[in-house]
Amino acid sequence: MTRKIRVAIAGLGNCAASIIQGLYYYKDADDHQTIPGLMHVRFGPYHIHDLEIVAVFEVNSKKIGKDVSEAIWESPNCVNKFSEVPKLGVIVQPGPISDGVAPHMKESFFCYDEDKTKAVNVADVLKERKVDVLVNFLPVGSESATKIYAQAALDAGVAFANGIPSFIVSDSEWSKKFEAAGIPCAGDDIKSQLGATILHRVLMQLMKDRGIAVDRTHQLNIGGNTDFENMKHEGRLTTKRISKTEAVTSVLPYEIPVRIGPSDYVPFLKDNKVCYINAEGRNFGDQHVTVNLKLSVQDSPNSAGVMIDVIRALAIAQDRGIGGPLITMSSYAFKHPPVQVPDFEARENIEKFIQGDLER
Repeated sequence: MTRKIRVAIAGLGNCAASIIQGLYYYKDADDHQTIPGLMHVRFGPYHIHDLEIVAVFEVNSKKIGKDVSEAIWESPNCVNKFSEVPKLGVIVQPGPISDGVAPHMKESFFCYDEDKTKAVNVADVLKERKVDVLVNFLPVGSESATKIYAQAALDAGVAFANGIPSFIVSDSEWSKKFEAAGIPCAGDDIKSQLGATILHRVLMQLMKDRGIAVDRTHQLNIGGNTDFENMKHEGRLTTKRISKTEAVTSVLPYEIPVRIGPSDYVPFLKDNKVCYINAEGRNFGDQHVTVNLKLSVQDSPNSAGVMIDVIRALAIAQDRGIGGPLITMSSYAFKHPPVQVPDFEARENIEKFIQGDLER
């Protein structure tokens, strides 16, 4: 018999809104059928309907104080509606701002007035709400704010899933803290089900495995959600470029010229992300070969199913008394894990983890 997995979310943006919709869209999914959009209907003992949202932290004054079911539709959220979400009885609470809001995003995020609204003590709320897993979906570039939430998870004894490219799980100092505390964590920087990173990685792996020498590659991404608006300033996406670049180049045994990362903010695209991938190399006889790919996808739902698997993996780790970084889940689900593993191998490792054949 399974338990409910009590989940808290830091940052009620489009990605969080997609997860919350998905909990109701798939609540009656049949374990014995292949369900479009899901990698696992049941992950180990846990079905999707075993997840329960019990706390949410935000800095947007339009969302704070509202039931989560209402707040997920407040601007600047622009995620497509694909499911009805009932009233949850969970009120969005003001979280610490720190560096979570860039100066150019204060107006877009409807940032609350710190002089009038006091942030809650995150660790206290996690304890009070008996949270099992805290998911970090703060804006890219929230280095200090992410550490605040990571420390709160440690203080409250709560598992931590880091969905953004602020390095916690892949940082030796932080990973040792979670291991010493016996608290599981997974990260960093969530991959999408079929996103730019995994598509680019598989292309690089394929070219290498087929004996093609990759000479250079680049990836350009545009979108219209606040993630892209936030990353208009280069200073906000330093770790994002590192995360995406290392994820792609880690499958090659040699260095090449490469440029990967967000390229522009196009407001009318809303939550639609468009990615262009170019790869150039040489095949038999040093003959030139070029690959150009275009991917167009709703950005936020693309990562939601992956994070739902991460949450359930962390719950399994808690059940088994495993602390510290979940290497298998991190390598499978994140762009910047502690250890990079080829994607198809990582997928096999996840199934072994579920069965208990791999500890972490």
